[in-house]
Amino acid sequence: MATFVTSSAAIRPAATTNGRLRGVVFDMDGTLTVPVIDFQAMYRAVLGKEEYVKIKSENPSGIDILHHIETWSPDKQKQAYQIIADFEKQGSDRLQIMPGASELCEFLDSRNIKRGLITRNVKEAVDLFHLRFGMIFSPALSREFRPYKPDPAPLLHICSNWGVQPGEVMMIGDSLKDDVACGKRAGAFTCLLDETGRYNSPEYQNVEFKPDYKVSSLVEVRLLLQNHFNLTP
Repeated sequence: MATFVTSSAAIRPAATTNGRLRGVVFDMDGTLTVPVIDFQAMYRAVLGKEEYVKIKSENPSGIDILHHIETWSPDKQKQAYQIIADFEKQGSDRLQIMPGASELCEFLDSRNIKRGLITRNVKEAVDLFHLRFGMIFSPALSREFRPYKPDPAPLLHICSNWGVQPGEVMMIGDSLKDDVACGKRAGAFTCLLDETGRYNSPEYQNVEFKPDYKVSSLVEVRLLLQNHFNLTP
């Protein structure tokens, strides 16, 4: 695998490449779309303030809210999923495409590089994304696909569907705990989208999974791919 490269280094020509890239798998919320869901507020609403603070302190790379909910009673799960659905509905109402996403997808299409999507959001949100922006990702796996990321299963499923090896694929997302972990566990290259630089914080320096590349905008990804991979159709 490649060594970790920040956005400033990622756009400089590389002496060698990591081989052929045959597919790119994207996260949706906060990666292909502009972040509009206040996840911390959602976690507090689901967990309660005290439990939220406790779990957050125990999980420096982020809270896996779906994992926690699965251990609860059916009635409590139902209430929690309704809270999440309400937050996701608010996000869908304000859905915006991430700057650079359309251009990046056009570039991938021009090189015959496959495009897939993995999200912990629901299928309805994925369908709305496809319909609103006319960008089709296939396969596009929502949280109805189990197990969901950070388990590598959805990414391995996409690789199998495409008939490619994980080492020929890149996972791009804005979450260390979900996207990067999923990609690394599957054996794929990973690229972390960190628009604000929040992952430069010391609390993220000792996480288990670190990305191969890091960018602050999807606009940077095209040059990163050109400099570090064989993109021959």
